[in-house]
Amino acid sequence: MTDPASLAGLAERYGTPLYVYELSELRAAYAALRQALPEEAGLYYSLKANPHTELVRELAAAGCRAEVCSESELDAARTAGLPAAAVLCTGPGKTTAELRHALDHGVRRFSVESPVDLARLGAAARAAGTRAEALLRLNPETYPAGAGLAMGGAPTQFGSDVAWVRHSPGAFRAEGVDLVGYHVYTGSNVQEPDQLAGWFAAAADAVAEAQEALRIEVRAVDLGGGFGHPYLVPGGRPDFGALRPVLRDLMKERLAPLAERPLDVAFESGRYLAGAAGRFVVRVQDVKISKGRRIVVADGGINALGGMAGLRRIPPMAAAAVTLGRGGAAPVSAGPLDEAVLAGPLCTTLDVLNARLPLPDVRPGDLLSIPNCGAYGMTASLLAFLGRRPPAEVFLDGGRVRAATTLRLSHHDIAPRRHP
Repeated sequence: MTDPASLAGLAERYGTPLYVYELSELRAAYAALRQALPEEAGLYYSLKANPHTELVRELAAAGCRAEVCSESELDAARTAGLPAAAVLCTGPGKTTAELRHALDHGVRRFSVESPVDLARLGAAARAAGTRAEALLRLNPETYPAGAGLAMGGAPTQFGSDVAWVRHSPGAFRAEGVDLVGYHVYTGSNVQEPDQLAGWFAAAADAVAEAQEALRIEVRAVDLGGGFGHPYLVPGGRPDFGALRPVLRDLMKERLAPLAERPLDVAFESGRYLAGAAGRFVVRVQDVKISKGRRIVVADGGINALGGMAGLRRIPPMAAAAVTLGRGGAAPVSAGPLDEAVLAGPLCTTLDVLNARLPLPDVRPGDLLSIPNCGAYGMTASLLAFLGRRPPAEVFLDGGRVRAATTLRLSHHDIAPRRHP
């Protein structure tokens, strides 16, 4: 990953707060995950992790498909060069306008959450003069307990309960749509291969139970993802190599018998593919003592990094500190790592990046670098709050700048103005 001197130089050139992505890390993550999956399995990149076209283009060139949940994510995938046939549209609450947008751009495969979602897709497809394909998203009866964020097995907006499918199979039909398979996403951010294998087995069980009731011609099954990765803390990619033989057996013994022809089995990943590629660089603006605690205020906070922390859904992070020296970049002087509150610049008490971060004696002007934020970084933050300038994003390939962009948020008139 990029060394401190290079990060400091980029911060001087592009300003802070700043995202720096190393594309070689993205390629390495893709290669590692492909080695953990059966060769014949497909792999979707979940754009919700980071929809920047530079990252999507790199993963598309490597062989990833795209899983998208909005018009803008679809546009990013298409701009990055992905063909419409490689796109799967997912998510609860899809609107007619969003479905039309996808159909107009050639997308034909959708994950549907319920009979209502299925019927709305059918109506949109008929209005567009075409047919769509649907994977029915399932909510398993239960899910394996353990690490990660569970997204099934409990009351949820995601998918249809398997018991509902078994009880009312006739409800899962709609004109204009061919139901061609199933989609199950049991959970997220699992870092143990055995745990993840159990979740995929539960997903396969849900597919088999639903198929027993629906008896459709199964062509595709998306078993979801959940491949974990350290988030905003130091650490390397987990090794999921042990999954490959387990998944090969699962596909052969439990999924293949459900279909009369070779089955398109796919998996999804966002954080594992993009996580290690990104670092977030901020500059210290103030250091003070309040009620006996050291407060370090940086120029980037939850407006630019993981604002979902305000919902208490992400863990605290650790940051490595660097500072600018006279002859270039030099590390902050070694010394005792006393706890500090690392806060951002927003006018809210929620803007705390870490309430107990071990830091040396940093001073205003020093730089802090936060690792493993290529996924769920800027686009998972509170960009519009207070209207602060979004960070620049710099993309490196082997340490050399390949692209640099900035996001602009602005209002646009959509109706004629009326003056008094």
